[in-house]
Formats: sequence, C-alpha cells, structure tokens
Amino acid sequence: MILLECEDAMTKAVEYAIHEFSAVRTGKASPMLVENLNVTVLSYGGEQMKLKQMALISAPEPRVLRIEPFDSSTLKDIERAFHESKLGLNPAVEGKLLRIYIPELSQERRQQMMKLVKSLGEEAKVRVRSARRDTIEALKKAEKEGAITEDDLNRDEKEVQKLTDKKVAEIDQHIASKEKEIIIV
Repeated sequence: MILLECEDAMTKAVEYAIHEFSAVRTGKASPMLVENLNVTVLSYGGEQMKLKQMALISAPEPRVLRIEPFDSSTLKDIERAFHESKLGLNPAVEGKLLRIYIPELSQERRQQMMKLVKSLGEEAKVRVRSARRDTIEALKKAEKEGAITEDDLNRDEKEVQKLTDKKVAEIDQHIASKEKEIIIV
C-alpha cells in the first residue's frame, strides 16, 4: 500500500512537470500556451476564470492563436488579461475574436526558456525525491511497529529507489524533448 501511494505521488509529479512544460513558449502557436491564463471577468462580478473555460482556443496557423469567447461581452476582459500577463503576447481584436501572433524567439529568449524548463524539471525531481523520502520514513515506521520485517524494509527501499530513478529519468527525457522543441522551432 505504501509503495502504491509512493508511485502515485511520483507519477503526479511527472504529470505536473509535463503540464508545466506545455505552457513554456517555443515560438510555435499552441493553445496550451494560454489556456490556463487567469481572466478577471468584470461583467461576472470580478470572478476569476481560466481562459479555457471562457473561450475556444485554436491554432489555425503555426504562429497564430485564435481565441473566440463563448460570451462576446468578455472580449475586453480577455484582452486585458493578456496585457497584464507576463506572457509577452499582444492580442489583436478582430470583431468577436482575438488573434495572437506568436513572434519568433530570439536566441536570448530561447536560452531563458531552456533555463525555465530545467528549473521546472528540477522542481519535479524534488517532488519525486520528497515522495521517496516520505515513503522510506513510512516504511521504517512500519518496521519499528512490527508491521513489516527488516528484510521487507530493505527490499521495499530498493524498490522505492528503482521507482525514483525511473521517474527522474522520465523527467529528464521530457526536459530534453522540450529543450529540443525550443531550439528547433
């Protein structure tokens, strides 16, 4: 049971990293880049909503995002959210929709994006290692209480380490893949 909880926590850390990587700009239009943008909707009493809850987001061209609000009265709120965000994207209002042109990344900006990816990856690795630490502590506690034997403890610690190594390698693969995506585009 303890090992299953550990694997679940580590898997969630990897999935979180993948989700965070999807929001890193690569110079190519991707709806995932903006879907989690927080928008304060004044016409709804100042309520905060994610952009993906308010609009249809698509990438009709490699460097263009098209955002079509479900409620056209929220268009100005969405536009304001982009201007206030740190994404560095400027939407162009075209009737009842927004178009966002994704600029080519400079070499300096690519380096910043790669540093961000490495930082996010390291954060995910810390989460995996934290899950390992918590699991080993739980196993040692179970051994002290007599729930498992010393041999079980040693075997389970090795299993936890194998799982940790596997998840860290998985994160490293995702980091390498995202870095390649940043460089190539």
